[in-house]
Amino acid sequence: MRKYVVMGPPGSGKGTQARMLCHDLGLAHISVGAIFRWHVANHTRLGARVRRVMAEGRLVDDETVNRVVRERLDLHDWNHGFVIDGFPRNRAQAEFFLERYDVDAVVLLELPDEEVRRRVRARRRCARCGRDHNLVTRPPRAPGRCDACGGELVVREDDTPEAVEARLRDHHAAFGPVLELFRGKERVLEVDGRPDPATVQHGIRDGLGLPPYRD
Repeated sequence: MRKYVVMGPPGSGKGTQARMLCHDLGLAHISVGAIFRWHVANHTRLGARVRRVMAEGRLVDDETVNRVVRERLDLHDWNHGFVIDGFPRNRAQAEFFLERYDVDAVVLLELPDEEVRRRVRARRRCARCGRDHNLVTRPPRAPGRCDACGGELVVREDDTPEAVEARLRDHHAAFGPVLELFRGKERVLEVDGRPDPATVQHGIRDGLGLPPYRD
């Protein structure tokens, strides 16, 4: 069984790399952000609260995040293992996670702040199916249209310049303690997140000793 955590600043490609890592290894992709976006899209009570928080560039409170992660992992649909991204975002969440689960490695995607801003400004989401695209790193085949369903691509609510700066501040304030905790307990693999997604994925797999990525 293989279990990994993918970490990095906003726009570093955590979700993309997690999906690629799961692609041919039979691993379950657990995206905390995707879970919250599902609640927002389906207008649940939790979704309404999360939508307000995300639009302001703030982070969802630890109790809610930890509960969502616990409920997802309690499904036990990850017989071959899992890759989790978007969690943990601070030391309290990391302590909660490490008290209950062990992982084989933490993958740290490194990206300078200016590149974070450039990528986040280029992010788009399908208004119909919710799939993410990026005009810089993963442009759609047809301009303005989703590769999966052809729906219109729109700017994410939480990608305003003010929200991005707020998320960067939160990331820098919380990231050091989280990384320090993981370094003391788990293997941390640092990978340059600037190249194209396939190159980054090859770097991750080489570092983890996994079979080469095949699209």
